Amino acid sequence: MIISRTPFRISLGGGGSDLPSYYREYGGFFVSGAIDRYMYISVNPSFDRNTLRVSCSTTEIVSSAQEVSHGAAREALRLLGVQRGLEIVSMSDAPSSAGLGSSASFCVGLLTALHSYLRQEVSRNELAEEACHIAMELLNEPSGKQDEYAATFGGISSYEIDPDGTVTVQPLKLSTDTLAELEASILMFYTGITRSASSVLHKQQKAIVDGEATEKMHRIKKLGILSRDALVAGDLTRFGEMTCEHWAVKRGVIDEMTAAPIDRWISKALHNGALGAKLVGAGGGGFLMTICTNDRGKLRRAMAEEGLIEHRFSFDSEGSKVIHNM
Repeated sequence: MIISRTPFRISLGGGGSDLPSYYREYGGFFVSGAIDRYMYISVNPSFDRNTLRVSCSTTEIVSSAQEVSHGAAREALRLLGVQRGLEIVSMSDAPSSAGLGSSASFCVGLLTALHSYLRQEVSRNELAEEACHIAMELLNEPSGKQDEYAATFGGISSYEIDPDGTVTVQPLKLSTDTLAELEASILMFYTGITRSASSVLHKQQKAIVDGEATEKMHRIKKLGILSRDALVAGDLTRFGEMTCEHWAVKRGVIDEMTAAPIDRWISKALHNGALGAKLVGAGGGGFLMTICTNDRGKLRRAMAEEGLIEHRFSFDSEGSKVIHNM
C-alpha cells in the first residue's frame, strides 16, 4: 500500500493573476503558503486485478480508467497509463469547496501516489505541471496554477508565471521569529458557506478576457509582489494592511466574489483588531482569513458572536510526499 500526503494552501497575495486569461497576456505573480491540513490518497493493488475501485466522494467499481466518473482521478490514471488492478481511496482534513485548493491537492496527491506505485521519479515542477495539465486542458476547468504548485512544493513561496506558462518558484526566506509570528497572526474562521470555485473562476476569467477586470488584476499582482516584500522584511503590519487592500480590489472583480454576511464579518473583524481580512480562494465562501498582530482574543470573541468557528493551523514545509510505502 502507498499513501501520499498533500497539503492544502492559503493564498497570501496576488491570487487570480495565476489564471491563464491574465498571465498569458501580462505574466502572473502570487505568494502562497501550504498548511498542515492534508489530502491523503491510498493506492493499493486490488484483489480483482480486472477492476478499478475508486473511493472519493462516492465509490466506483469499474473495469477501466475510462469508466471512472471522477474527472481528476480518471485523467490522472489515463495520463500515467493505469487502467485497472488498483484500489484508490481519498481522505481529507478539510471540507471541499472551502477555498483551500482541495481539488488540486487531490490531483497532486493521486499523481504522487501513482508515480510511486509505478516506481517513477518526477521533479516537483513536472508533478505540478501534470496536475495543471489535467485541470486546465484535459478537464477544461477555469482554474489557474496556484493550487497545484502550492500543493506540490509546500512551504511559503512566491511564484512568477511567464506568459508562456513557465513557473519560477522562489521559497521565501523568513526568519524563525517572522514565521512564528505569521502563524500566530493569521486567524482562520470557517464561514460554513460552500460554493463552486469553477463558477466563480469562470466569471472572473470572462471579466479578464472582456477587459472589465484587467486594471484590478494589475493591482492584485502588484499587491502580491508587495506582500512578498513585507513578509521577507518581517513587516506583518504592512502585510495585514495589504491583505485588506487585496480584498477591497478583488471583491470588485465580479459580483459573486462576496455576499452580505461576508461583508459584515469582514467589517466586524476590521473593527475588532484585524489589520486585514479576506476570503481564501476564489471567493464566495469557504474560510475567512484575518491578520491580527495584537489583542487576538478580542477578534476571536467577535467572530464567535457571529457563529464562526476558528481553525488553527501551521505551515507545511514538505509539500506532496509519500508517507507510507509497503
